Amino acid sequence: MKNDRFISHLVRRLSWEDIDEKYVENLVRIARAEDIEGAGLKILPKLALDITTATLTPEAQITARLMARRDMVVCGVKLVPIILKVYSELSDGNVSFTQKANDGDKLAKGDEIGVVEGSARVILQAERIMLNFMQRLSGVATSTADYVSALGDSKTRVLDTRKTTPSLRVLEKYAFACGGGFNHRIGLFDRVMLKDNHLVAANAVTGEVLANAVRLAKEKNPDVAIEVEVDSIEQIQPVLDADADVIMLDNFSYDELREALNIIGDKAWTEASGGVTLDTIGTIGKIGPDFVSTAAPVHSGKWIDIGLDS
Repeated sequence: MKNDRFISHLVRRLSWEDIDEKYVENLVRIARAEDIEGAGLKILPKLALDITTATLTPEAQITARLMARRDMVVCGVKLVPIILKVYSELSDGNVSFTQKANDGDKLAKGDEIGVVEGSARVILQAERIMLNFMQRLSGVATSTADYVSALGDSKTRVLDTRKTTPSLRVLEKYAFACGGGFNHRIGLFDRVMLKDNHLVAANAVTGEVLANAVRLAKEKNPDVAIEVEVDSIEQIQPVLDADADVIMLDNFSYDELREALNIIGDKAWTEASGGVTLDTIGTIGKIGPDFVSTAAPVHSGKWIDIGLDS
């Protein structure tokens, strides 16, 4: 039978409360340093200064609205106060943010996301960084929602992967969750994942040696789920014999997927993976694995147009 001991670990969504805001604040500081101080360049600018807003008086005030310029699932609203805090502290100006939408909300073109009021210098300096974060994360959330929708009424759940932008993983996985998907392992620390390269390196691709490799992983890591990637029907029984918690069925045809699920039954959780698209995910959902994983909403999701209109 499937091991329900890890169900909360296997079926989870990152919430904003799971994210370290100090880490996010540091990302914002790095982004600001790139934009104003030339961080990353060998030769730094003579002045660490926004030479455009320097033409504005310190007293200049504006009101601007974050607007959805197309239908979307919005994500990144929670970052706005952090971004404005960093820019306000470093640019010596006061700004307020009135939130009109929540991360995960479905918005129509023209809907208001929030209102920013205060120092013109601070708002105009922060504008691009604020929009970059929100457009990127809203793109991931919106694309994920498309994949969830394509599953229809299937009980199969959509999972993300570790194919994320370096340093932005928790934010991109949060965006995936805001779009209605579920989060796979966060990193190399929270699940044993024996992929094909691991098995080849251990000379444990088939038969009893494969089963023993899984048993060893379980013995060394009794408190986390053990997942094994297989790419052939022949690999399934040894993995079942070793009581793996999750079996990833990689690049299986529809017929092979049906056969694999019939063999596995209720003995392990199942995950379909490899080349999943909007055109194929609906059929996979009808076949009925527990999970289907795809990196596409993260690596191929298009930025969503959001405006800051004064």
